Amino acid sequence: MRSTYRRAGALLLCLALTGPLAACAGSDDSADGTTTLDYWLWDDRQLPAYQDCADAFHSANPDITIEITQTAWAQYWQNLTTQLASGDAPDVWTNQNTYYPQFAAKNQLLDVEPLVQRDKVDLAAYQPGLTEVWVKDGKRYGLPKDWDTMAVVVNSEMLGKQGVDPAGLESLTWNPTDGGTFEQVIAKATVDEQGRNGLDPAFDKDHVQVYGFLPEWADGASGQNGWGVLAAANGFTYLDKNPWGTKYRYDDPKLAETISWFKRLIDKGYAPRNDQQSSVANSELLIAGKGAMLITGSWTVLTLTDPKVKQDLRFIPLPTGPAGGRSPINGLSDAIWAGSEHPEEAWKWVRFLASSDCQDRVAQRAVVFPALTGATQKAADAHKAEGRDVHAFIDAAKKDPFLLPVTDHGTEINTVVQDTIQSVILGSTKADAALTEANNKVNALFK
Repeated sequence: MRSTYRRAGALLLCLALTGPLAACAGSDDSADGTTTLDYWLWDDRQLPAYQDCADAFHSANPDITIEITQTAWAQYWQNLTTQLASGDAPDVWTNQNTYYPQFAAKNQLLDVEPLVQRDKVDLAAYQPGLTEVWVKDGKRYGLPKDWDTMAVVVNSEMLGKQGVDPAGLESLTWNPTDGGTFEQVIAKATVDEQGRNGLDPAFDKDHVQVYGFLPEWADGASGQNGWGVLAAANGFTYLDKNPWGTKYRYDDPKLAETISWFKRLIDKGYAPRNDQQSSVANSELLIAGKGAMLITGSWTVLTLTDPKVKQDLRFIPLPTGPAGGRSPINGLSDAIWAGSEHPEEAWKWVRFLASSDCQDRVAQRAVVFPALTGATQKAADAHKAEGRDVHAFIDAAKKDPFLLPVTDHGTEINTVVQDTIQSVILGSTKADAALTEANNKVNALFK
């Protein structure tokens, strides 16, 4: 790292005294006036796309070089938190809505709202709902770079062997009482070691060869990859308002009903017990043929449709529940460290990342759906050209998607809620009482 804590303090003082960033441009890295910016991201599949953007940016700005560091998810946040605490962080990094509130609260993020206004950035060009996530108290901490929604991925060959009509998968229903047609398909897709599916009276739930559904329990406070989707379909909302609410609603009976349904699914043998699940990711179990269905995000499309995957995996819409069928929509942004020696150059890079010049390049690789609405169609076209059907994700973005919770204390809330839901699934606590207690703990954080 090139930045120093002393230099960061000088920069913040300069900003406080002068106002416009242009008056406090960062120092050069060398005598010839060139600048190197550190840029961090965590997704190895996205790395080539953003290297394309970095190369194009450097061609247009030969005095600025982008040095990209890619680190896996868990290590990424650990490293970033450590570097921020030491005053020696990357100039720009990929940010996520659970983590960014804590960085903003510590004044570690640069407010780009004055720059957005100065440069007349067209915020209306982005997917609706994404821009306000990065604003708090009038300060803006990033520009949207991509979006994701959720769908169900199914092993169509397995379902076909159990007599499931593919046409019916486009309009599945769900409720927390009997699971609707969604549970019927899960039951049919569950097969014991004798080849009997979950609807067979002789089905042996203690000796299952293929589970009909693979739930995700290491899913924080949002349940984005499973319970949160169905809870929303049951009428559950996370907060009094979102973003920046201060009263959570994890004590809502609609959530308890949803988690209890998942527990019954496990008890019937249609899903693996949480304490017996392998450390292998659900996507890998699906690819290995150990499960037939799971809820997944659009960021997994390339992994699940890789030519090396032998299973015939397809994406279908989320089931419709008592309150309808809605997907969460989530997106990332690129943050600028408040202590960067090169704030003006960093802003130039962030603007480029959020521009059609970069996002169209990302769209061509079809690794994610870019935040600009025009680039979204380009990504869809790129998927179609490769024979990938991603309509379930794109349609979900058009059907009144909801935001995942964005509040202070996100990392603390993740731990409380995840531990509580896991305890219910393991059978050590009851959903109603456990979630009420968890909700009290969460809301106490705001007092």
